[in-house]
Amino acid sequence: MGESAKCPFTALRERGIPVSAATTNLPSLPSSLSPEGNLSRYLSEIRKFPLLEPQQEFMLAKAWREHGDTKAAHQLVTSHLRLVAKIAMGYRGYGLPVAELISEGNVGMMQAVKRFDPDRGFRLATYAMWWIRASIQEYILHSWSLVKMGTTAAQKKLFFNLRKLKGQMQAIEEGDLSPEHVSKIATRLGVPEEEVVNMNRRLAAPDSSLNAAVKAEGDMEWQDWLVDDTPNQEARLGESQEMGQRKRMLAQALKGLSDRERHIMVERRLTEEPKTLEDLSAKYGISRERVRQIEVRAFDKLQKAMKNMVVEAATENSRKAEAHAAR
Repeated sequence: MGESAKCPFTALRERGIPVSAATTNLPSLPSSLSPEGNLSRYLSEIRKFPLLEPQQEFMLAKAWREHGDTKAAHQLVTSHLRLVAKIAMGYRGYGLPVAELISEGNVGMMQAVKRFDPDRGFRLATYAMWWIRASIQEYILHSWSLVKMGTTAAQKKLFFNLRKLKGQMQAIEEGDLSPEHVSKIATRLGVPEEEVVNMNRRLAAPDSSLNAAVKAEGDMEWQDWLVDDTPNQEARLGESQEMGQRKRMLAQALKGLSDRERHIMVERRLTEEPKTLEDLSAKYGISRERVRQIEVRAFDKLQKAMKNMVVEAATENSRKAEAHAAR
C-alpha cells in the first residue's frame, strides 16, 4: 500500500463496520476454484479467464452495481484473479503458505468488486489492488506473530518495509541497527526512531510461548523462570503492620498537642491540600509568622513524642523476647 493511503479495512473499522460483516454478500468463487488444493493447477486454471476490455468492464460493473447481477460480478472477480496471485507472490517472504495469501487476496478482490464505482473513471484493477494488499497484509499481521502487532500505521509501515530498507542500506548484520541506520529508516518512513528499534528487534527474534518446555524432556516451562518483582505476602503483611503502628503512634502523639496546635498541624502537613499561612492567620486572628512558629513547635512535639513511643516499644519487645527465652 502507498504510505499515504489508508488501509481499506482500517477505514471500514473507523466507520464502525467489522471486517467480517463487510465481507458478507460478496461475489464468490466456485468451490472448485481454490488455491488451497493444488496451487500449480489453480494458477493454470485462472489463466483461462480472459482479461476485460475497458468498456466491457464498465458495463459489467454497472450491471452488478445497479442490478445486482451476480454473473457480472463473478466475471469481474475471475478476470482479476491473476492480479491477486501476482500481488500475493510478492508477500512470500513472510513464511506463510502462498495459497493462503492468495485466498486472502481473493477476499480483498471480492470486496473491491462490491464497492467499485465505474463512474469514477478508473479501472477496477487500480482500485482493487489496495483492497487485495490490505486483505493480505491484515492476514500476515494476524498470523505472523503470537503477540498482536501492526496496530498503528507506523508499525505497519515498518513491518512491510523494514527488511527491504535494511537490504538497500546493507544493514544485514545481526542485532540492533546502528543509530545512523535507525535515523535514516525513521526519516524515510516518517516514523519515530523508537518504533524502528522495537520493530527490528521483534522481526529479528521469533515469538515463543511461555508455556513451551525449556527442554524436550522435562516439565519445566519458560514461565517458571520469570521473576515476580512484586513484594511477597510476608513483606506486604510486614509493611501493613508497620504502617498501622505508625498511624496509631501519630494519633496518640497528636493528642498531646493543644487544639490550636493540632488543627494547624493537620491543616498544614496532614491533608492532601494544605492550607496556606494566610488562611490560618485569618482564622485565628494572628500573623502568618505566628502561625509558622506554632506549626514548627507542634512538629517538634510530635517528633519527640513518636521517638519516645518507638523507644518504649523497642524496650517492651526486648523484654518480652528475654522473658520468652528464659522459659
